[in-house]
Amino acid sequence: MKKSLLIAFAALMVGMTMNAQNEVQPYFTVDELPDLIKCLPAPPAFDSPEFANDMMRFSWGKQQRLDPERAEIAKRDAVWSYEALLAEFDVPFGLHMSPEDTPEIWNLMVTSMTTTDAMRVAPKAFYHRQRPFERFQDKMLTDEEAELTGEGSYPSGHTMRGWTAALLLAEVNPAAADTIFARGWMYGESRVIVGAHWQSDVDASRVAASIAVCALHGSAAFREQMAKAQAEYREKTGHVSNVSEVVVPETTGTNQAYRIDGVMATEDTRGIIIKDGKKILRN
Repeated sequence: MKKSLLIAFAALMVGMTMNAQNEVQPYFTVDELPDLIKCLPAPPAFDSPEFANDMMRFSWGKQQRLDPERAEIAKRDAVWSYEALLAEFDVPFGLHMSPEDTPEIWNLMVTSMTTTDAMRVAPKAFYHRQRPFERFQDKMLTDEEAELTGEGSYPSGHTMRGWTAALLLAEVNPAAADTIFARGWMYGESRVIVGAHWQSDVDASRVAASIAVCALHGSAAFREQMAKAQAEYREKTGHVSNVSEVVVPETTGTNQAYRIDGVMATEDTRGIIIKDGKKILRN
């Protein structure tokens, strides 16, 4: 079977499976999202100088297993479920998330990740990179050798999902962005620690997640759900976001212009202004 057919078949099967399991309507189909094969560089060849860092980080990961607390976190991060992932962010995010307690936030997160998860399928099949435990015939911390053998390691689906979650949650609660991103960073490192991924897999996956979240903002449905999630967070916690809500006054067919904070602009106003419902830049 040609590689292109293999990629298409894999994408179709994963998309069908995710939609059936999650019963959500993605914001975009995978064909409407950026192609990570075109966006990301190829992973480092095993005989390249860049791979030397992967080797050093592989050794670093095995050393981290000696710390029982860090090893336990890495094992938890290996669980492939939205419930397990979001539970890890409850503390840094500042709110317990569940379909019952925070339905709008939950809807945002699950629909977003269901949409972006599919992006990893094509590059995994295209590069089919050998995982660390496979190359060294090593034992994983999580005993997943049988499940992951033969599945490409580039990019890392766990890391992409974890960093996507961090980006979205930091947008819902910007005041906690530092702790949210710190936990998201650890989530990617856990993939090196358990022996599932090379460091270069993880690094590329954080970029892939950023590309994915940027694409999500092109969906009106996503933007509407993000606003609902932000409002729900404020209602549940009583916290006010440190990002001011911008209210664009309705236009009446005149040429009235407003500053980004909603104050009426004058002819001398410079910077970003809103005119006829559109943002423009005055130098």
